[in-house]
Parts: sequence; C-alpha cells; structure tokens
Amino acid sequence: MIVQGREINIILQKDNEDFISLTDILKAKDGDFFISDWLRNRNTVEFLGIWEKLHNPNFNYGEFATIKSQAGLNSYKISVKEWVKKTNAVGLKATAGRYGGTYAHKDIAFEFGMWISPEFKIYLIKEFQRLKNEESEKLLLGWDIKRTLAKINYKIHTDAIKEHLIPLQLTKPEVNVIYATEADVLNMALFGKTAKTWRDEHPSKDGNIRDYSNVTQLVVLANLEGINAELIRRKLPQNERLIQLNIIAITQIQSLVGNKSIQQLK
Repeated sequence: MIVQGREINIILQKDNEDFISLTDILKAKDGDFFISDWLRNRNTVEFLGIWEKLHNPNFNYGEFATIKSQAGLNSYKISVKEWVKKTNAVGLKATAGRYGGTYAHKDIAFEFGMWISPEFKIYLIKEFQRLKNEESEKLLLGWDIKRTLAKINYKIHTDAIKEHLIPLQLTKPEVNVIYATEADVLNMALFGKTAKTWRDEHPSKDGNIRDYSNVTQLVVLANLEGINAELIRRKLPQNERLIQLNIIAITQIQSLVGNKSIQQLK
C-alpha cells in the first residue's frame, strides 16, 4: 500500500492477523532513527506487553519484567530479534528475503505509525482499511463466481448458440508448431494466437491477452486448464492435445454465448 508517497509492504494472513512492515514505515520519519530506538521506549514496552498478554499465552512475563525495568535508560538497547527471543513475543518478527525487514501485527504497526506522526498514523489506518475492503470485495466476488459457475457448466451440455466469439478451427501448420509453454497451448486453442503475438499486436496495452478477455472466454479457459492437465497425464502429444482443446473451446463457447448466468458475471 502507499501511505503519503511511501510504499509499505504487508503480509496478508487469515483471521485478520496481518503484519505490516515497520522497516518501510520508518522511512517516513525524518532523521536517523532505528526501530530499536522505538523499542527501548518505556511506553512502547508497556504497550507491547499488554498486547502480548491479550494475544499470546506463551509470552515470557519474567523476561518482560526485566526488559521493562531497564526500558528508557540511556544505556539500554534491544533489537527486535532479542525481544522475540527473550519474551517469545508474536507481535513483532524479523524476516529475510526480498521483502525482508521488521514486521509487526497491524495493531502494533498502527502504534508505530503514531511514533512517526499522528497524521501518518491516520493515513496508515485509512489506507490499510481501504486495502482490506478491496480484499473482502474480491473474496465475495470469488464466492459468487464459484456459485454461478456451477450453473454455467450445466449449460455447456446443451445445444450450441453460434456467435462471433467462437474460436476458429486451427490450421494444420498451427497445430504442428511446438509451443514453449502450456499457457500458450491454451491461448492457441481459445484465442488462436500466443501471448507474444498478442503483445506484438497491442504494444500500447498493459497486461496480457487474458487481462482483456471477456467473462465467457475466461470461463472456458478455466475449463480448458483442467482438461489439458488430464490430457497431459494421459501422455498425449502437444499437437494432439491442441486439436482436442481447440475443438472443446469452440464447442463450449457455442454453448455459453448468451447464457444468462454468464451475463450476471459481467
């Protein structure tokens, strides 16, 4: 997410237990500061202790008491890794890799945002909520689509409705070409062209051929993926699979064009 021009990474998890990068948030604070500067603050330690008490049954209160007694002293300093190791805390964690750094549970990250500035905290919460709302809408849409697909697939077995979306039957030379990826096998079966061919034809457009497909084509594409997997398990050569997938794509498009359940997804 972007907060006041700063890109902040999030680890999205189930049960609303998302973690936000403190390393990214820290970049919004003026001057040379470190997360350990925030962690040595007595108010921070007290807040973290209360949070762990509510969320972590394995929290080490003995080590916490020792840390709390030293917090705020000029000579005292502790890192996130030390905090986690000594107290068995779960609200903060240090990660490695491409998106590595220090991450905190969203409750703690919002408190850290206050350390940056009250204004930053407000924008952080607002942007995070926008992201979660967007995520919820996608999940809801996904459920609706799955429910509707059950109705749509039944229609595939009914009489054909011929319209302009029906794929062209591939020529013999097109069938005999060996395609580098199975994704392009599906692209040829349904669209009659590879992803590269489509990009060459549309240099000004972002994304790929599937991003510009309509709902009917995406439904058939999802079906073709499962069918192709089964044909691969049967060890059918690529050219034979392509012929069958092309025929199936034509048949299913004929069945789905004008289907009322499809229209609900648009």
